[in-house]
Amino acid sequence: MIPVLLILVPLLTGLAAFILKNEKTVRSWALFSSLLTLAVSLAGLTLLKDAKYMAHQCEWMPALGSSFSVKLDGVGLILTLLNAVSFPLIFIATWNTSYKNARNFFALMLLGQAGMMGVFLGMDALLFYFFWELALIPMYFLCSQWGGEKRIAVTIKFFIYTFVGSLLMLIAILFVYSKTTDRSFSLQSFYDVAVTLNSKQQNLVFWLMFAAFAIKMPIFPLHTWQPDTYEQAPTATTMALSGVMVKMGVFGIIRWLFPIVSGASFQWGDFITPLAIIGMIYASLIALRQDDLKRLVAYSSIAHIGLLCAGLFTQNTSGIQGVMIQMFSHGINIIGLWIVVEWIERNTGTRKISELGGLAQTAPALAIFFVIIALANIALPLTNAFVGEFLIFNGILSSYTQYYVWFTVMAGVCIILAAAYTLRMVRKVAYGNVNDITSKVTDIRFNEKLALGIIVILIFWIGVFPQPMLDLTNGVTESIVNKFEVIRYPTVPK
Repeated sequence: MIPVLLILVPLLTGLAAFILKNEKTVRSWALFSSLLTLAVSLAGLTLLKDAKYMAHQCEWMPALGSSFSVKLDGVGLILTLLNAVSFPLIFIATWNTSYKNARNFFALMLLGQAGMMGVFLGMDALLFYFFWELALIPMYFLCSQWGGEKRIAVTIKFFIYTFVGSLLMLIAILFVYSKTTDRSFSLQSFYDVAVTLNSKQQNLVFWLMFAAFAIKMPIFPLHTWQPDTYEQAPTATTMALSGVMVKMGVFGIIRWLFPIVSGASFQWGDFITPLAIIGMIYASLIALRQDDLKRLVAYSSIAHIGLLCAGLFTQNTSGIQGVMIQMFSHGINIIGLWIVVEWIERNTGTRKISELGGLAQTAPALAIFFVIIALANIALPLTNAFVGEFLIFNGILSSYTQYYVWFTVMAGVCIILAAAYTLRMVRKVAYGNVNDITSKVTDIRFNEKLALGIIVILIFWIGVFPQPMLDLTNGVTESIVNKFEVIRYPTVPK
């Protein structure tokens, strides 16, 4: 019941939004829909935790062995909650932003939310792929219709990258499907195939799936679509992309890649981890040189996603659990940064860091929120990101690889670089002397204070009391780690 509602609420309200004419009405409708989705998500975490409410299955395409099977469990709980929390924040923060053809804009945003919910809930490979595409299609239209001057070229680039990734994933899904004994797309049938795949087949499936998920995250060198898209897309869409959608790739690795091809995942860990770290360093160095706020935050996101990827391939409890909580923390923090960036661009007419300064004097409330979120972004103790990054670093340091010291040191360098470009941004934007551009601005409005205030509360709540978040993912983490333990320490025949 709960998983079905999490998909149906944004899907049906999104379709209904197409027929609404008044911009204020459709804006209120979108906010109502997102709050209703949040209420359903919280009900699933508190009042309706019984197993009968957390899963649903019915026939969909029986001739193909595919069913409409959805379930709320493990990492899905974290990411559906992130999805449910993010969209009200986005709609509240951008309440005063006007859009041409507003009904189409908000309808597509809700459809994108429905698609992402389906990705996190789907327990059938074909259903998972269906929702994967459903989540992407609205984003193409949002970027191409409401983006900046270069939106068409950027959207085409975004489309090509993600289309190729989707095609590779579909090939992998069909290959695994052909190996199932019951010709079924069910998650369990795919897991059962794992023991039948030889080394070459595992490597084939691994690289097909990993490429698709790496494009979505994105991981260096498949990242080039992201900064351009984030820069040109409307800020509300950018919030959804960076806060929620990029987590689809991380989720795909946890839910589908590791359990199906755990042997290949273990084998290629020493290749993927340095690739992720190189991407972190690369993105951090570029961020250090950025004068555009949007591109700086975009490259910051790439660096943080690289750390998530490195944490995944530690293949131990600490690293994977750190990734899970960090996905939620990064999603919240990055949305907060985008809210600040959107306000600065709207009120000053510029995104250039060199043209700003002194906002702490003219917009003190904004500056306070900005500083707190920026400090959370660099994982200051007592903030949400500290918990996740601490667990990830502990996972890297205690990983199976012989290069764990080097991986830990290089990841630590990336954290230092993140602190450098983030604090540089805060110093030049919030502090220093007021200039002609920043002297005339007024402080943030109530809706922006509300959205940023909720984000700050979540930052400190998770930072001080993270255990409830960790408890949500214990079962999934243990099952994944157990698969790798079998590979590392196979039973010796007596």
